[in-house]
Amino acid sequence: MAKDLKKQPRPKAETPKGFRDYFGADVTQRKAMLDRIAEVYHRHGFDPLETSAVETVEALGKFLPDVDRPNAGVFAWQEETVPGGGSGDWLALRYDLTAPLARVAAQYRNDLPSPYRRYAMGPVWRNEKPGPGRFRQFYQCDADTVGAASVAADAEICAMLADALETVGIARGDYLLRINNRKVLNGVLEAAQIRANQAEDVLRQIDKFDKVGREGVLALLTTGRLDESGARIDGVGLSETQAAPVLAFLEARGADNAVTLDNLAAAVGASAIGAEGVEELRQIAAMLAAMGVAEDRAVIDPSVVRGLGYYTGPVFEAELTFDILDEKGRKRQFGSVAGGGRYDGLIERFTGQKIPATGVSIGVDRLLAALRARGMAGLQAPGPVVVTVMDRDRMADYQAMAAELRAAGIRAEVYLGNPRNFGNQLKYADKRGAPVAIIQGGDEAARGVVQVKDLALGARIAAEASVEEWKAQPAQTEVAREDLVAEVRRIIG
Repeated sequence: MAKDLKKQPRPKAETPKGFRDYFGADVTQRKAMLDRIAEVYHRHGFDPLETSAVETVEALGKFLPDVDRPNAGVFAWQEETVPGGGSGDWLALRYDLTAPLARVAAQYRNDLPSPYRRYAMGPVWRNEKPGPGRFRQFYQCDADTVGAASVAADAEICAMLADALETVGIARGDYLLRINNRKVLNGVLEAAQIRANQAEDVLRQIDKFDKVGREGVLALLTTGRLDESGARIDGVGLSETQAAPVLAFLEARGADNAVTLDNLAAAVGASAIGAEGVEELRQIAAMLAAMGVAEDRAVIDPSVVRGLGYYTGPVFEAELTFDILDEKGRKRQFGSVAGGGRYDGLIERFTGQKIPATGVSIGVDRLLAALRARGMAGLQAPGPVVVTVMDRDRMADYQAMAAELRAAGIRAEVYLGNPRNFGNQLKYADKRGAPVAIIQGGDEAARGVVQVKDLALGARIAAEASVEEWKAQPAQTEVAREDLVAEVRRIIG
């Protein structure tokens, strides 16, 4: 038996592909950011909701990330066969926070207030091919309103998103909320007389406007074009007359929202659904202005095309407009950190009735990366005060010191390694980022004093100060035992 065990290879100590581990500063900075966002959502009347990390695949429905493979795009498994011979349910880790909300809204519809405002924060999982910056587990931060058909709910979400960005440290001028409406685009497709089987291809080309420009999109909508490699890309096959309303829609952004809305009204022509979408955007713009969200913070922008097969009305996106340096030292804009919109058809899958809903999702990792790029994620939190151990037999005394510090609201711990080498204890304190070390040997205990070592000051003195400065400002002081808490508070204050 022992021989067989020895033949077994040791498991590799490595994180699974597409996943990552989060350590101290990652966790504390993310929590601090999410806590500030939660305060904003709470002030707007939203309640927290925590749903199960596991949903039935049936509940996730047609909006699975990868619809071409059964149960793919998610981490799914089938429950054991149920008594009587039937197959068990297929379950999956949630891939976003919206699908669980739809299930909750349907399941508890008789108990929840209507409208129901909720926010949710937590990890989601997607069984997709990992790549640079693309992980299979990541955090989302969502806020949604269920049961409100009025676009006032959409305007409220947008204003709340702007407040959240500013609360975590993104200054005005460093972000822009861009707002569009699926109904406007439907009106454009109607004005262009685009057939149902062409609509998806047209939407795909519209999404390339920022990359290829007007002439590139015109070519893609009509006869096709050559890409950068010289390969031929087939066009959708529209005539230039059909393409004209689409291009007018894409170029409708004017000097201000009023001009943009007039241009959109012209682009949709006689389409009733298009006119309805333009009017909704007018109302949103007016309500945002009334809430103090001016056009330097939120604008009507036809170029926003977010998963339009999913959204049914207004769509919005938060873009950070400041420059950062990429891995090659080139300047580029940071880009989108949040997006959302109205999805009135999602809960209908459960209830058979249309239940309006709108919401936004913040990419937590991207927003935190943006704050770090701007130096706004907060300094790494200091480690605990370390109480060193000079005498094993007096461990209770050292534990009492740490308990007193903790009772005063100061993070503290006792060194629990081998105390024989005092230098190793100080190395441990340094590795923990400890601001202070507490030292009390038998002599100090007999005299009723402790040594308090300011580790941060000691490091600065060692790196910068002269011998005279070191003598004038020692990093280690002796205080009465009863003054321990006061002295530590003075140092770390």
